[in-house]
Amino acid sequence: MSSFSKPRLAEAPCPDPCPDEVEALERRLSDYLPADQVRLVRRAYEMGARAHEGQLRKSGEAYITHPVAVASLLAELRLDAETLCAAILHDALEDTPLPRSEIEREFSPTVAELVDGVTKLDKLHFRDRQEAAAESFRKMMLAMARDLRVILIKLADRLHNMRTLDAMAAESRRRIARETLEIYAPIAQRLGMNKFKAELQDLGFRALHPTRHSVISRRIASQPVMRREALATVEAQLAARLAQEQLPHSLVSRVKSPWSIYTKMKQEHKSLDQVLDVFGFRIVVPEVMQCYHALGAVHSVYKPLEGRFRDFIAIPKANGYQSLHTVLFGPYGAPVEVQIRTEEMDQVAERGVAAHWLYKNAGSGSSAAQTRAQDWIRNLMDTQQAAGSSLEFLDNVKVDLFPDEVYLFTPQGDIMALPRNATALDFAYAVHTDVGNHAVAARVDKKLVPLRTKLTSGQSVEIITAPSASPGPQWLEYVVSSKARTAIRHFLKRLEHEDAVDLGHRMLDRALEAMESSLDRVPPDRIEQLLADLRYRRLEELLADIALGNRMPAQVARMMVNGQDDLPLTDAELPLAPTERIMITGNERGVLSFAACCHPIPGDEIMGYLSAGKGVVVHRADCPNVTEYRKFPERCVPMAWDRSVGGDYRVVLRIEVENKPGVLAQVAAAVAESNSNIDAVEYRERDLTVSVMEFSIEVRHRKHLADVIRRIRRLGVVHGVQRV
Repeated sequence: MSSFSKPRLAEAPCPDPCPDEVEALERRLSDYLPADQVRLVRRAYEMGARAHEGQLRKSGEAYITHPVAVASLLAELRLDAETLCAAILHDALEDTPLPRSEIEREFSPTVAELVDGVTKLDKLHFRDRQEAAAESFRKMMLAMARDLRVILIKLADRLHNMRTLDAMAAESRRRIARETLEIYAPIAQRLGMNKFKAELQDLGFRALHPTRHSVISRRIASQPVMRREALATVEAQLAARLAQEQLPHSLVSRVKSPWSIYTKMKQEHKSLDQVLDVFGFRIVVPEVMQCYHALGAVHSVYKPLEGRFRDFIAIPKANGYQSLHTVLFGPYGAPVEVQIRTEEMDQVAERGVAAHWLYKNAGSGSSAAQTRAQDWIRNLMDTQQAAGSSLEFLDNVKVDLFPDEVYLFTPQGDIMALPRNATALDFAYAVHTDVGNHAVAARVDKKLVPLRTKLTSGQSVEIITAPSASPGPQWLEYVVSSKARTAIRHFLKRLEHEDAVDLGHRMLDRALEAMESSLDRVPPDRIEQLLADLRYRRLEELLADIALGNRMPAQVARMMVNGQDDLPLTDAELPLAPTERIMITGNERGVLSFAACCHPIPGDEIMGYLSAGKGVVVHRADCPNVTEYRKFPERCVPMAWDRSVGGDYRVVLRIEVENKPGVLAQVAAAVAESNSNIDAVEYRERDLTVSVMEFSIEVRHRKHLADVIRRIRRLGVVHGVQRV
């Protein structure tokens, strides 16, 4: 867009579109900010009003009313002047000609950086809205890593947009509501900002499922008289006991939100009446030790439910939340949920990381929330560096935003928080990426367990490593945390690239040998020219592309030796197939795949076929498809098994057996006794006396396969075994 060419604000006053809102904001700011900083915020408003002059919201209001409302939400959290200035200008870079340099000159580089961090990437072009949203989110997270205030502005922006969502079209309402429930409300929860989270969830639920929201809201509002009386009785009994213990306190009943009721109904498969039949109270006391005193007091009024007590003061949640939670047997058969916390814990529970600015010089609770938020963001940055795309990064972050967590202990007694259903392998990667990459097993509460073991809160976990261990593709099935998933994918991608470079090198060497040359004999300047012509930055990229089937090794060899253009090879120009074959160990599976039509295994005579994008597909030499493939000799790769071969290979056996009960179990047992895994079993034919089954099994080599077949043939119920 063009630069901001209008006169400077002081020289050209503009109409004031929302004087009442600005006056209310200034009154609120004067409660906690010095006069010069209040004037700074006023200057930001004047600049924003000038920039947005003439722009209207969907509701018909002047556009500047939205940034002012966002700043008012942040003023309720008592945030600093820089944040409030950035909040007022947060849409100016995106929606107006105002340049960043103007913001820097009038205010500071920090304010400009905050505004830029919140600005979305709508001016860039993406394949679709989903990719644009994911990239915008990624940019916001990077800015958030530099300054947490970016996300506070964004959450306030989203909250005000949700409050005014009715002006949007129905499809836009649903899309924004879903994004709010999936991303922004969980971020607010992850940062401990429960007040924002609760309203975002409620507004998102109302926009996405208006009928369900309406039904549940009406039921909450129309509680029967008997229930209201029961609630008052419980409250009076708890208050009397706390007064008797001479505990200064505030006691309030908690009403569940429509969204929390709805999610509990879905997760626990309960009816609306069952979920509503729960009393909730919050007790706030001045000191930490008084929390435990109050706990003893309420337990003396009503008996606690076994296994329902949680001490989040001793072991805070990952977002810094601290409180005691207990569930009591109520006097009317309904459970009574009680939360007990200090005043500062209550502020942190409501405001989360925003409490850092409220309690800059007081207490440890707010700084703990700040530290935990920074740790989480630091892990996000590690994730985004290794993520292949913005969409992958967004998916990974969604996993980490799920609120249910398990709390675990390291051998040193440190506490680590992981997502629900986390495994020992997730724990290993949470300790350090290198620990995860070399993990082989774990000790959970001093008992040896495999890495796929799911963990539960309170367990002590120790990871056992070995230098030779490394991630495999199956590890992705064992993990739920984004850090672990990203680290494993990154390792496998790097390994695949290294395998591709190595195999491509061998294939090019073989093609050059057929032309009585070698890579060492090709002049370096010719290689550099070839890489420039084909648009490769390094030789390794070209070699990897050869292995992946995107470049024919014979054509690349001809260009290197003769310097000819990259034209198709004629029959006369095809190099003679050398006697040397490429030896494979089976560990090159990043760039090699084994054909499903013939399932080659070590010991079989094999050949490779170069398929664009797939790399080399290995076939048995007697595969029925090989005759067709040999019509394209430039794509055929002579191959053989190396002396040392590793891994398991799939084989299909057709087994004819007697048709009677228990036969399948006998065959499966024989396969298992041969140390082979069964992937799948399928009945092909069946009559009164005979059944034909196909077993898909894993073997290490031909000798192992022969052992499996021999054991199966010994069974009296087996009539014949044949490899497919």
